[in-house]
Amino acid sequence: MKYDVLLIGAGPGGIFAAYELVKKKKGLKVAVFEAGHCLEKRLCPIDGEKVKACIHCKSCSIMQGFGGAGAFSDGKYNITNDFGGTLYEHIGRKKALDLMNYVDSINLSHGGEGTKLYSTAGTDFKKKCMQNRLHLLDASVRHLGTDINYVVLEKLYAELKDKVDFFFDTKVEKIEVLDADKEKHTDEDTFEEKINAASYRVYFSGDAKKHIIEGYADGRVCVISVGRSGSKWMEGVSKDLKLKTLSNRVDIGVRVELPAEIFSDITDELYEGKIVYRTQLYEDKVRTFCMNPHGIVVSENTNGIVTVNGHSFEDENKKTGNTNFALLVAKHFTAPFKDSNGYGESIARLSNMLGGGVIVQRLGDLERGRRTNQKRIDESFVRPTLKATPGDLSLVLPKRILDSIIEMLHALDKVAPGTANEDTLIYGVEVKFYNMEVVLDENLETDYRNLFCIGDGSGVTHSLSHASASGVYVADIIADRL
Repeated sequence: MKYDVLLIGAGPGGIFAAYELVKKKKGLKVAVFEAGHCLEKRLCPIDGEKVKACIHCKSCSIMQGFGGAGAFSDGKYNITNDFGGTLYEHIGRKKALDLMNYVDSINLSHGGEGTKLYSTAGTDFKKKCMQNRLHLLDASVRHLGTDINYVVLEKLYAELKDKVDFFFDTKVEKIEVLDADKEKHTDEDTFEEKINAASYRVYFSGDAKKHIIEGYADGRVCVISVGRSGSKWMEGVSKDLKLKTLSNRVDIGVRVELPAEIFSDITDELYEGKIVYRTQLYEDKVRTFCMNPHGIVVSENTNGIVTVNGHSFEDENKKTGNTNFALLVAKHFTAPFKDSNGYGESIARLSNMLGGGVIVQRLGDLERGRRTNQKRIDESFVRPTLKATPGDLSLVLPKRILDSIIEMLHALDKVAPGTANEDTLIYGVEVKFYNMEVVLDENLETDYRNLFCIGDGSGVTHSLSHASASGVYVADIIADRL
């Protein structure tokens, strides 16, 4: 099979790259290879009754498939350069913001109309945070909700399916560079030299109606957009192609669940407050992440490891009485240790070993040094929204990380009284794996001409908005070249 562009991964980066390519260049032959299912088949078997915990499906419908790991997230698009990645370091701050706003306009025109855009600008809460050694990051936040986010993805797929060849349940096994010239192109190169420098062949295997298929496809351009769940795959590709990479961090922490009223002053005005705190004990930075007002706590499977996350909805009928958010401590490692993701995985595996999946503990029990049991959960004033194993997170998380999280909870209690109540629920563990960062130029292009790396799989972006914007950016470059 021969194509103009080969896209690996149908997450936000891949979707918006495909959208922009077919919009700007009619007749372009584009193929998208996705290891997970199409959107309509992305159904997690956990129903809370017959299936109460992760059963380790071959393809995790929460993490893989059309829409990527963001498909069943709460659909928050943070329009900011202050967090969510370092895309601006490659393409400039203004360009990055312009592209994020462009992505927002596409979402609005595909089912997101009527959703609210929140902003931290001019809020009194920022001053209150600063008075208590907390720092509120600036951002505009478009909240689609898990339900509306799904509608947007449905409409984007309906628009793309007849213009792009999608290969679902299809894993790319290898990328081969044809006629490779690893010398980096320069501004003096002619148009023809840039286009004809190299072409690409991807070898794939897939499951088509229970029949295993194998083959390869050739393309003039290849765009890698495999997301966080493709971190191990990306490591292998980087090694095979000898791509330059930089070590990255891993974020380790917990998900906190408490009554929605405790954070209502914050969530009603801002929807999500991105708050950073430097601990007094270790001077480590702890941050809130993925706040879900009236949401639910969920489990997810990343490379066979069960971790915890959160979702929320726009539909009033799906809202709960709880709010949940993550507290994460970022760990950066120096020589000789390089495997930050491996470190995070080992902690998550320990949680899985002790709890059979996600562990939940009352904050009061955690601070007293005792294990939470089912009786204490049943007597708690906070009703858990995820069926998790009552346990003791002090046997899982390193002391330094746990101390930092507890200190952060008491700091938040000063701006949102009730945060550090005894019945506040702590789920563990939550791990945000970051791909090692691929060295890219201002075009998000690797050392190989016309081989691009975008989205969270590149290590450059860490959010829906940044990943989507990177897809649009690269598509515009490709369309101009072709």
